[in-house]
Amino acid sequence: MKTKRKIPSAPSVRRLPSYLTIVKQLQHEGNEHVSGTLIAREMGLESIQIRKDLAITGITGKPRIGYPVEGLVDAIERFLGWYDVQDAVLVGVGNLGSALMGYREFQSHCLNFVAAFDTDPRKIGARVHGIYVLSMETLEIEVRQWGIKIAVLTVPAEEAQAVTDILVRAGIEGIWNFTNVKLKVSDNVMVQREDLSSGYAMLSVMMKIKDKTVKKSS
Repeated sequence: MKTKRKIPSAPSVRRLPSYLTIVKQLQHEGNEHVSGTLIAREMGLESIQIRKDLAITGITGKPRIGYPVEGLVDAIERFLGWYDVQDAVLVGVGNLGSALMGYREFQSHCLNFVAAFDTDPRKIGARVHGIYVLSMETLEIEVRQWGIKIAVLTVPAEEAQAVTDILVRAGIEGIWNFTNVKLKVSDNVMVQREDLSSGYAMLSVMMKIKDKTVKKSS
């Protein structure tokens, strides 16, 4: 009987790119080892949390020595799949979609936009950050022909499910959803929803707590 592979906790995976940034900086400075304590201090976390997070990559550190910097960079990037180029399409070339297409870090993480799709005649046929914008009418055909497996969704909420249905029919297996819609897909399609308001909500709460602390101390 085939066992379903356990997916690591989302917070642990989300912290890995931050760890990678710290470790790459140390690598640039010529350091050969890094301790979990140093990473914890930079991140404002407990050392035990760092060890647990890094353990999902398969690497282990040594007491009083720490982790080999080069090996840690390799372990994190391999775990995140950032050594293998992943071709993707973006659907919805509005302000957010255009910004994502221009985000250079995606290329360093091996996410490669081969094309974008939109319904606006003024955008179709143009290039945005060097990426061609094609008509939504050709979405299913193009995605199927190219064998693309990943789509970034930045369409208006009212169009999200209909576009998703087209993507799934075309063979898309992973959708990065930047809409506020909870998409309905089959079990074999992975959806990662990004709620942009959640980050602001956290910052807003932190600011309120800070204000209250300042008022109490004054």
